[in-house]
Amino acid sequence: MEMPTPDAGILAKKDRVVALLQEVLPRDAVIHEPHETRAYECDALTAYKCPPLAAVLPSSTEEVAAVLKICHAEGVPVVPRGSGTSLAGGALPTADCVILGVARLNKVLETDYDNRIIRVQSGRTNLSVSGAVEEEDFFYAPDPSSQLACAIAGNIAMNSGGAHCLKYGVTTNNLLGVTMVMMDGTVVTIGGAHLDAGGLDLLGVICGSEGQLGVVTEATLRILRKPEGARPVLIAFDENEVAGACVADIIKAGVLPVAIEFMDKLCIETCENFAKAGYPECEALLIVEVEGSEAEIDAQLGVILDIARKHNPVELRQSQSAEESAKIWLGRKSAFGAIGQLNDYMCLDGTIPVSELPYVLRRIGEMSKEYGLQVGNVFHAGDGNMHPLILFDANKDGDLELCEAFGAEILKLCVEVGGCLTGEHGVGIEKRDLMGAQFTGADMEMQLRVKDVFDPAWLLNPAKVFPLAVTEARRGRAAA
Repeated sequence: MEMPTPDAGILAKKDRVVALLQEVLPRDAVIHEPHETRAYECDALTAYKCPPLAAVLPSSTEEVAAVLKICHAEGVPVVPRGSGTSLAGGALPTADCVILGVARLNKVLETDYDNRIIRVQSGRTNLSVSGAVEEEDFFYAPDPSSQLACAIAGNIAMNSGGAHCLKYGVTTNNLLGVTMVMMDGTVVTIGGAHLDAGGLDLLGVICGSEGQLGVVTEATLRILRKPEGARPVLIAFDENEVAGACVADIIKAGVLPVAIEFMDKLCIETCENFAKAGYPECEALLIVEVEGSEAEIDAQLGVILDIARKHNPVELRQSQSAEESAKIWLGRKSAFGAIGQLNDYMCLDGTIPVSELPYVLRRIGEMSKEYGLQVGNVFHAGDGNMHPLILFDANKDGDLELCEAFGAEILKLCVEVGGCLTGEHGVGIEKRDLMGAQFTGADMEMQLRVKDVFDPAWLLNPAKVFPLAVTEARRGRAAA
């Protein structure tokens, strides 16, 4: 994956930039020694690595603003970083950039249960937001698989979702407002503690913008009352396509489970060995969870099980206890880590219409044979958000490139059937050269103009989202 050539002028003035940063931050918040900056050389897309010029760890909005003012004045690119869990290379540094990590921005600033909101600093982890309100029987709905580690900042940048997004939506459906620092150090507040803001939908532009427009330091989030109860059911099939057809029929029936998760045989066996969740032996497994009162749960599951039986499942099993439910979800949540025990892998993120699941699963299987690489399928089936895991050997010459080519074909397939390149992982560097498969030149030009407005110098998160030649041309034009 090509990255821009480092600016020799910026590299030459590293000592000056570091000294300026140390004037506005505590000494331990400026990381610049080569052996220390290696900790920031990549995110969860570990196939690509590049140590930054320096990394900074501010603790307040004011410190973030001070850092950005310095970098703006010195013409130094800045790569915002949450917890580094991006699977699309969204926080990959360039050699001439400053990584701006938000890990120390981790406080709860306000909790309002009457109005069902919580305001937090953006470095707070996803799961700890729910942890802050669980004693009052509230929770924060978006639940990425990395929720134990991932930061709200990264969730906002990539518009992250999770297993329960079918009912509750993704980050954009649960984000009410942000405090954001522009590249020149200007602090702005967008949205707030209310359902909707007047005027332009700037919050909709910010959420999912992948650190291209500003650095979010605070977020106002919607919190919800915990449901009375919830119960998952396992539905096992002997064919992937049949499982996909079952999902489509559940959605068509008008039932709204809180989650419908899909796992194929490779993922089932690997996760079972890892988490001992009690998964059955089968080719494809659906985890369907509903919630509400006992009567509501029984009614919803009755409809779902009737639909499932029409597809001749090899096993139907309802959870009988909270402990069993927890084990079922532990297996699913462990999928990415468990697969990592088999080999290196690249996790894709494409979204398709639910009706196309059977066809797309069949084509992925065919392409797996064509490329000679195994694929594990685990994804949010209810909204068609697919996560094929392509296994490869990073130590084998040509395997990474083969994996990338295979992945590109899968993502193009998603677009061809009426879907899109990403659901919750973002574009980052992984998909930037595929943007032309989904967007016309005119479409991308409109997106580029938005970036022009928020970051005229094109210093924020370089080499991401748009094809490299396009971003380099834009940055060169801005510098001229």
